Amino acid sequence: MTTDLLLEGRHFRRDWSSAYDVGRKAAAQNLADIAAMGAEPTALFVGLGLPGDLPVEWLDDLTAGFRDECTPVGAGVAGGDISRSDRLVLGVTALGTLDGRPPVTRAGARPGDLLAVTGRLGHAAAGLALLQSGHPAPLPSLVDAHRRPRPPYASGPEAARLGATAMADVSDGLVQDVGHIASASGVRVEIDAAAFPVPDDLTEAGSLTGADPVRWILTGGDDHALVATFPAAPPAGWLTVGRVVEGEGVRVSGYDEVEGGWDHFR
Repeated sequence: MTTDLLLEGRHFRRDWSSAYDVGRKAAAQNLADIAAMGAEPTALFVGLGLPGDLPVEWLDDLTAGFRDECTPVGAGVAGGDISRSDRLVLGVTALGTLDGRPPVTRAGARPGDLLAVTGRLGHAAAGLALLQSGHPAPLPSLVDAHRRPRPPYASGPEAARLGATAMADVSDGLVQDVGHIASASGVRVEIDAAAFPVPDDLTEAGSLTGADPVRWILTGGDDHALVATFPAAPPAGWLTVGRVVEGEGVRVSGYDEVEGGWDHFR
């Protein structure tokens, strides 16, 4: 089981994202948490706080977004609650099944393990930066990545079956989420920044906004990629980007310090 909140103005803006986009994103970020424990998603419960002047059509489109994100993984919205609210709020709880297997937590990484990722990294952060800077038109795929993540759902259960020792979805930024694994496991994780290919669209977005695209990859959230540790080479589709050693914390090669990642109360 996992739960998450989306608040208008904090997690989405209605002038940047359609109701359908918000529904897809709200479902995706919860379904990704289930996959990151090695489980198969089964159901969502949705609590909605809605302004009284919200058009019914907006809610219809939101529902369609939930449906289209849940259907491919065999899940659905099983219930919830609605209340009038001055601010648009979504509270989503997701359920999943492990079919008797133990969950993959953040606490299983051991020295000698390899660190690997699968899914997009940095795309959602680049899309947000383009929207904030007023340059969304040249790179619509990145803006879409901010509006609607594409988690690699099937990779979570597969990694669990193939021996992943720890796993998390990248919702708050790779360095920060790897830091959660390091802390829970009592180890140090070394990330090789040079291991990440930088797509051309990220490079172009960096030029438009004056940002380092590698930092988006390292600290950008909301892509909901998966990061995991493995005792040997990771399965196909995963990219090895570091290793687990004795110690504590996270170190990124080539960077004295990597600040960023999302923390509501930093």
